[in-house]
Amino acid sequence: MTAQKPLVAFFKDLDKNDIPLVGGKGANLGEMVNAGFPVPNGFAVTVASYDLFLQENNLKERINEILKNTNRNDPAELEASSKQIERLIMKSRVPDEVAKETIKAYKKLSGKFRRSLTAVRSSATAEDLPGASFAGQQATFLNVKGDANLLESIKGCWASLFTGRAIFYREENKIDHAKVKISVIVQKMIQSEVSGVMFSIDPVTNDKDRIIVEAVWGLGEMIVQGSVVPDTYAVQKDTYAILSKVISDQAIQLIKKGSKTIETEVPPKLRDKQKISDEEIVKLAKLAARLQEHYYYPQDIEWAKEGKELYIVQARPVTTIESTDKKTRELKDGEIITATTPIVKGAAASPGIGTGTVRVLKSPKEIGKVKNGDVLVAPMTSPDYVPAMKRASAIVTDEGGLTSHAAIVSRELGVPCIVGTKEATKKLKENVIVTVDGTKGVVYLGGKVKVENNKPPEKEESKKRIKTATNLYVNLAEPERAKEISKEHVDGVGLLRAEFMIANIGIHPKEAIKNKKQDQFIDKLSGNLTEFCKHFDPRPVVYRATDFKTNEYRALPGGEKWEPEEPNPLMGYRGAYRYMNDPDVFNLEIQAIKKVREKYKNLWLMIPFVRSPQELAQIRRLIAAEGLFDSTTFKLWMMVELPVNVILLKDFIEVGIDGVSIGSNDLTMLLLGTDRDNSEVAEAFDERSKVVRWALRRTIRTCNKYGITSSICGQAPSSYDDLVQDLVRWGTTSISVNPDAIYRVRDIIAETEKEIIK
Repeated sequence: MTAQKPLVAFFKDLDKNDIPLVGGKGANLGEMVNAGFPVPNGFAVTVASYDLFLQENNLKERINEILKNTNRNDPAELEASSKQIERLIMKSRVPDEVAKETIKAYKKLSGKFRRSLTAVRSSATAEDLPGASFAGQQATFLNVKGDANLLESIKGCWASLFTGRAIFYREENKIDHAKVKISVIVQKMIQSEVSGVMFSIDPVTNDKDRIIVEAVWGLGEMIVQGSVVPDTYAVQKDTYAILSKVISDQAIQLIKKGSKTIETEVPPKLRDKQKISDEEIVKLAKLAARLQEHYYYPQDIEWAKEGKELYIVQARPVTTIESTDKKTRELKDGEIITATTPIVKGAAASPGIGTGTVRVLKSPKEIGKVKNGDVLVAPMTSPDYVPAMKRASAIVTDEGGLTSHAAIVSRELGVPCIVGTKEATKKLKENVIVTVDGTKGVVYLGGKVKVENNKPPEKEESKKRIKTATNLYVNLAEPERAKEISKEHVDGVGLLRAEFMIANIGIHPKEAIKNKKQDQFIDKLSGNLTEFCKHFDPRPVVYRATDFKTNEYRALPGGEKWEPEEPNPLMGYRGAYRYMNDPDVFNLEIQAIKKVREKYKNLWLMIPFVRSPQELAQIRRLIAAEGLFDSTTFKLWMMVELPVNVILLKDFIEVGIDGVSIGSNDLTMLLLGTDRDNSEVAEAFDERSKVVRWALRRTIRTCNKYGITSSICGQAPSSYDDLVQDLVRWGTTSISVNPDAIYRVRDIIAETEKEIIK
């Protein structure tokens, strides 16, 4: 730009050196346009226009006088002063010269005989800098059309420089009010079918090796405000492999209707669908990587999709790296947390531990309730909450994703934060003391010996190929045995254990991802799975996803870096809960299954250790995101091995499963409160006790009632003939046993079925 100060400037005439003229947003847009990034066309109403507006209306002295007499720590006083300044600005007249140049540029942007819809955004000269993020503090107006509406929206942006939150933020960061000027960006409106935010670095863990993309249906304001929980996709840099996809169930969206921007329901058929294709995820990730390379600094980027086109509508530096690093820490022995069961869970948005008294806020008007050290709980936050967020020891919200206002500001403030809990405002009660673990995304209230073989004497086995109505499956783990066992009289594999195959791959899955060897991991796992599917085809192979406990995972090469030491791994970090927290790892298994199913359609999936229907629903969304349910031959089973699975089985079935398999080993231990591998209490382990039999019968009958299959894959049917008889009488669909029990159990099934017929 030349030394003169134009009142209006198009993006093509701007670059990163023009922050004093058009603010951080305007300078970035100009820089990106000239670097060839897909940015919607537009222009900036410059700082010179704003200065002329203040001068002609004699506003500078009047604003300074109001600010000088305002106590920023008094929310009510701060809000009153802000409103007074806003009224002054909105009643003042836009200078003729500014109006003329703006309308001329608007006509050029629109084209002949048209009045385009535009997005009008604020661009302060101190925002979007490596040391400060103004995270939505100034105004944005969408779908603005016509000369008069445009000029009014520009005044609205100028007025937003003096909102209570903006005044507070500048004073907290020791930024002189007089030195902060404002430009206004007028940009051709993208009618986003999908929009979102992405980071060229993981904003929570600061992992520089991944890109995080978030997406919502409709216009992007909802994702920035945290009004909805977005889809979250993690992409590995360099390889651009999609490490994980967490699909949200989005109920509302922001769209244009007529001349208005309205909030409306998302069509039911779209609510839990993946918002953009895998190809588009990778395309966006590559744009994020290019932007970081261009700016030499991690970027926080807003994007939008219209038709088949993807646009970058804003980029700014990530400002939270240093504060996040400083605040992350582990709990020390005896510190704070005494409870072991979380009372609320959500997405870990800002790491660290915070303890304090719960203050539930229904709106920004209640921020005065939050004192130093309190835990701020709200449906979601907006910039109006910032004064209270500054005082809080931790922040918990019902809505929002990793790039929502609450998440971004919390990381910048270094305050632990959890977002997207759905129920924090209901479950966390006023005045109760809680501990918030922002690293794990949970809120707390407050703080091998040999067992004698009881297997009965073997009967002499018949190897006749007797047909039975009850399917007989086999439990397997080693690919080397697949061909041999497939020749026996079995109807399929009822339990294919993952753990042996994973151990043979020879690396912890997270270590594989870190070393960018996930493709090798997937290839080895899919190769092993193929052995089973090939030999058993067309009989089903039910693959149980990894159910390593933390002590077993630690034994894998590299495992000690990733696994916590737990006092009771049996009831610890395992199964579905692990998949939700480590979707990258679970995605390796999903990719391997997809690869095998390209040729063999007999591979099914079974999910172990599911603690609630909500967990199952989230896992189902992870699977759906990869398109596995598109095939009618794919079946999803759930292990029944927790008392809650038996008691709430109807609720689990309603989430959407094709069958269950009872894991009698864990179910018995958890029903009887004993550990079969602990010699001190092993005698109390009894798979034929009344309570276990009750649980088995109830499970089978519930499955029959609701039309799904039932099976059992624990040790019990391989050991106890009388239990096999009961299972058949209760109506189980299948029984899965160890290879050495195939023919004996087949005979018992056949005999029992004959008795039933008689």
